[in-house]
Amino acid sequence: MFRVTQYMQELVKPTPLGPKRAPPGPVVIWNLVRRCNLTCKHCYSISADKDFAGELSTAEVFRVMDDLKAFHVPVLILSGGEPLLRPDIFDIGRRAKDMGFYVGLSSNGTLVDAENVAKIAATGFDYVGISLDGLRRTHDRFRRKEGAFDAALNGVRLCRDAGAKVGIRFTLTQDNADDFPALLALMEEEGIHKFYLSHLNYAGRGNKNRKDDAHHRTTRAALDRLFERCWRQVQDGQAREYVTGNNDADGAYLLQWVRERFPARAEHLRQKLAQWGGNASGVNIANIDNLGVVHPDTMWWNYPLGNVRERPFSEIWQDVSDPLMAGLKSSPRPVTGRCATCEYLALCNGNTRVRAWQTTGDFWAEDPGCYLGDEEIHVAPALCPEGTVSFRASRPAGEGAGATTSLAGA
Repeated sequence: MFRVTQYMQELVKPTPLGPKRAPPGPVVIWNLVRRCNLTCKHCYSISADKDFAGELSTAEVFRVMDDLKAFHVPVLILSGGEPLLRPDIFDIGRRAKDMGFYVGLSSNGTLVDAENVAKIAATGFDYVGISLDGLRRTHDRFRRKEGAFDAALNGVRLCRDAGAKVGIRFTLTQDNADDFPALLALMEEEGIHKFYLSHLNYAGRGNKNRKDDAHHRTTRAALDRLFERCWRQVQDGQAREYVTGNNDADGAYLLQWVRERFPARAEHLRQKLAQWGGNASGVNIANIDNLGVVHPDTMWWNYPLGNVRERPFSEIWQDVSDPLMAGLKSSPRPVTGRCATCEYLALCNGNTRVRAWQTTGDFWAEDPGCYLGDEEIHVAPALCPEGTVSFRASRPAGEGAGATTSLAGA
């Protein structure tokens, strides 16, 4: 996740660089249930409105939480499918809070109502993220259900009015980019303080629909709009938070934006971005699915690392015998193509490896989702330097202990 507001604030009130501090453990995004009441176009887990066999029981979830806490995991994001369809979701949320985790709830919002919103607020979730894919017509088309927009927006309002910290999440594609400005305006009109712009990733139904990924020009225009809005609000002292995800080139693009407008502040920002370090899949971002299968992040839905029923998460996560995990945890990563000699490699860390794998079968090929031109990253077109190593999967996708098709994001 790229915290745009945080770096914009560095332009107004620079903070000392200081030593780089690594998180004590990975953020764990936990798809507790695969069932969902929607069948969204860009779902990464291909969920459905039915029960799925073999999901972790409450007792198993609690046992895994004990291991995560001992492993110093700081954050749990409880997701699905639709997590509100899991009967014990509030028991899990309360226990997580009592154990000292930062706890987020990732929902499609349509099932938030006057009855359960009180439970959401009482559980004390640190953040509730609800997805809107555009305004009414666009959102309902993406969610494949008439009335989904009104229900989701009602969920946002109920959470806001109940005192829960709630934010809007938006996945940018060609088909909904025109609604992006109106959604930003809606955020202000509704008094919502957080907006998460996600780039389309090639996983699950998102992989099947990658032909609809926003063109690079559209992506840049959306980020320009986001940056300008965030900058104005930071200058005005407004407490809104803007973040992006699934494309770590955003950090490099922000640096270019600053170089053009505030060149005297660019070097400070570059150093701050280098400390951030870009993509953290397999290092500081982890995923557990509904069956207990561990993945490098939520988008590696068909790449299993092991199952928490068979080995503790803490053991699975530290095991670098897997070629993907070995590469993800190496610094620098063994990326090839444009990524290998990119000026911004230290800032983005090779971006999202799953896009490269989905399109080429190579973990370390250049990321096709990078929207920066060759001249911007200072490499020759189609350059693949001699001496770079291409690592390919040593096993077919879906093969190995605990193999599964993982779950959906709300």
